[in-house]
Amino acid sequence: MALRFVPRREPSRVMLFATPVLAVALTLLVGTIVFTLLGYDGLGAAREIFVTPLFNPYRWQDLLVKAAPLATIAIGLSVGFRANVWNIGAEGQYVIGGLAGTGIALLTMDMEGHWILPAMVVAGILGGMAWAAIPAFLRNRLGVSEILSSLMLNYVAIQILYYLMRGPWKDPMGFNFPQTAMFSSSQTLPYVVPGTLIHLGIPVALALALAVWFLIARTVAGFQVRVVGLSPQAARYGGFREARVVWLCMALGGGMAGLAGIFEASGPFGQMVPSFPVGYGFTAIIVAFLGRLHPVGIVLAALVLALTYVGGESAQTTIGLPAAAIGVFQAMMLFFLLAVDILVRYRLTSGAGGVPVAAPIAPAPTLTPEPTPGRGAAA
Repeated sequence: MALRFVPRREPSRVMLFATPVLAVALTLLVGTIVFTLLGYDGLGAAREIFVTPLFNPYRWQDLLVKAAPLATIAIGLSVGFRANVWNIGAEGQYVIGGLAGTGIALLTMDMEGHWILPAMVVAGILGGMAWAAIPAFLRNRLGVSEILSSLMLNYVAIQILYYLMRGPWKDPMGFNFPQTAMFSSSQTLPYVVPGTLIHLGIPVALALALAVWFLIARTVAGFQVRVVGLSPQAARYGGFREARVVWLCMALGGGMAGLAGIFEASGPFGQMVPSFPVGYGFTAIIVAFLGRLHPVGIVLAALVLALTYVGGESAQTTIGLPAAAIGVFQAMMLFFLLAVDILVRYRLTSGAGGVPVAAPIAPAPTLTPEPTPGRGAAA
């Protein structure tokens, strides 16, 4: 008897929260099988990546350090994704933010003072916002897809990084290595817990999650973002300006990506190097959707994806797993999340009626305005 998808009367809240867990479980299962077929210890790989770091107290510090930039970037991106503003350029905004803050660090290399690090942070945020403003301008003025423009700007940002590291910003005392000078104590992110790796960026990421939750759930700007995402027609009927929402979403996403960039440069890296772009901007997209675009869910999802980085590094040394395995597990997680999301609006059943599994699924209904005699007041 054929399996069929039957539309639900309303989206299932249970499946809304269960499908991310199911996606992680499927990633573990399929990843184990795939790497076993490739000749590796597939079960050992899954254990080293997703289980072993949880029971190692020293690995928990690494986990929090890597989860902080993922959560920071993903929280900013989630606001745009709610409004159907698809910022795929967080990696470039992360790099430019780090470069902008590094520029302040190089200008103040011979200075001391508590004002230097805040100036670097402000420069990082503004750098990320400026880089995100390019695709925002192109979409609002020329109708260019922000998906393509923001994606291509990632590679431009990386080439700018390579030029600066091998040219103007190269440390003359660095034995010809393409890197800047090490940051001074006034330019380095302070540690919240002395003697550990837990720096200031971790509590800041948690504070940003609460701030963005308040923005989306309790402010007029957040209401505009949600309405534009649910139905552009209803937003126009209510007097909301879509272009303004695009600017807001891109600026917020770029600013938070730039903040993560300068926190990484002044924290774990302690300088700017060509290996600075580590894929956080792309992984944050998975984090945002795995967390259901909710700030609290994103924090939890960031910890899950941070496991792939921390555990992946451990698996490379213990069982000889290739470095590309990290990307494979992350890609499978996104694939399975998108695949099982159909269970939110459809239930799988065996029997007559419903929609065949192979048939195309109708798009989800959108919010449409009810006809009223007058036009809503502009917000």
